[in-house]
Amino acid sequence: MGFLRIIRKWALRDKMPIREIARRTGVSRNTIKKYLRTGIVEPEFQILDRPSKLDPYADKLTGWLLSEQRKSRKERRTAKQMHADLVQLGFDGSYERVAAFVRNWKGERQRAQHTTDRGVFVPLVFQPGEAFQFDWSEDWAYVGGERLKLQVAHIKLSHSRAFLVRAYRLQTHEMLFDAHWHGFRVFEGVPGRGVYDNMKTAVDRIGVGKKRDVNARFLAMTSHYVFDPEFCNPAAGWEKGQVEKNVRDARHRLWQLMPAFPNLNALNEWLEERCKLLWAETPHGRLPGNIADVWDAEKAALMPLPTMFDGFVEQSKRVSPTCLIAFDRNRYSVPASFANRPVSLRIYPERLVIVAEGHVVCTHERIIERSHRQPGRVIYDWHHYLAVVQRKPGALRNGAPFVEMPEGFRKLQDHMLRRPGGDREMVDVLSLVLHHDEQAVLCAVEMALEAGVPTKTHVLNLLHRLVDGAPIDQPDVTPPAALSLNKEPEANVARYDGLRTTGGTRHAS
Repeated sequence: MGFLRIIRKWALRDKMPIREIARRTGVSRNTIKKYLRTGIVEPEFQILDRPSKLDPYADKLTGWLLSEQRKSRKERRTAKQMHADLVQLGFDGSYERVAAFVRNWKGERQRAQHTTDRGVFVPLVFQPGEAFQFDWSEDWAYVGGERLKLQVAHIKLSHSRAFLVRAYRLQTHEMLFDAHWHGFRVFEGVPGRGVYDNMKTAVDRIGVGKKRDVNARFLAMTSHYVFDPEFCNPAAGWEKGQVEKNVRDARHRLWQLMPAFPNLNALNEWLEERCKLLWAETPHGRLPGNIADVWDAEKAALMPLPTMFDGFVEQSKRVSPTCLIAFDRNRYSVPASFANRPVSLRIYPERLVIVAEGHVVCTHERIIERSHRQPGRVIYDWHHYLAVVQRKPGALRNGAPFVEMPEGFRKLQDHMLRRPGGDREMVDVLSLVLHHDEQAVLCAVEMALEAGVPTKTHVLNLLHRLVDGAPIDQPDVTPPAALSLNKEPEANVARYDGLRTTGGTRHAS
């Protein structure tokens, strides 16, 4: 194009002869005249449509490429493998021709996605109570004196744009169910449907189009709260753009301004209050008023809140001979009567419930430690081992579960184990908690220690007085002077011999 510009400048502006232009450029006079006569400003190159050996197989190869795009990356065939398959069908061209076709096809598809599929959107409008959107994110906060990586649940009403942010340690089923309950509780109702991405806690398998194999436990939750789940296309986050924007906005609205918290419950309470304040501070944008005003009008369209869904995940466990079950790198104690037997473990966000034979056996606070640098913890309940030490009292001395007994029991144990048979007596005292209130037993033990009589019989005496309501402290009685003895008795055991022969009768000894 620069060459033609020079020719046109010399001929039209400088009035240079055609012969001189031809001499300077080395182009024939007829070619220069043709350029000037037709007014060509930039050269045009004619591309010849040459047939290729790949043309008869182009449709076949295009179909293969479309089907390969629906597979995972590890399952897709390479261009070299498709070339070998074409050779089997009779193609005698080179691999380079097939590779060039694949590159051009992928380039055109990518350009189409950027110009039409991804670049153009349709604005969405939701009716009151119609839908909500849900998503997860990862953020950091100082909890309990350390910086923790948290899994954050975001739930947002599509009409009023009211939202709730809640933090968890994991993205598991029980956390998902808990987040829905708190979201509906704060919104004071349940919308008609929920919009999700294809998270593993909700979708077991992604089918063709909108077909999904929904997780059975997740489906039970949607049936309990009576709403329809709807899933986005894979890698199409814009289909739930409201909650995606909420994830981004929450970082500078909440997490960058967040103070430190003693525990996760305190953090979630702060997040809930902060979200409600933001409702009142944030204009809705499409409707008059702020988010709180529109949400207050939307509440009438929400379904009334039902009871909380019992959102646990159940696993089968076998109790070890040491009365422990293992879960998430930690071990938890179970009553000794279930040792070497199968039990059911119900997992909640904050607790673990062990169930056997249709009854709740025990409950433990759930410990979540994400660091693999430290060994797992063992959580004992010394009550679970009382049946064992009743048969094996010697195990009480060094039993690991009994280290966590209350201070009064441990002090009594120190006194009793110094005497022969004290381990058996201590087991009998501890077994009293199976039949009486533990605080009453502990109170009797502490009173016995204060009185300086740390014995089993004295503890039993004090406990019975506490249970019966009898006074524990007897008043001091000072006898009057008239009752004092004038003559102290003498210790004379010989008088007993006289009883054997009194009246001439001999008594049996």
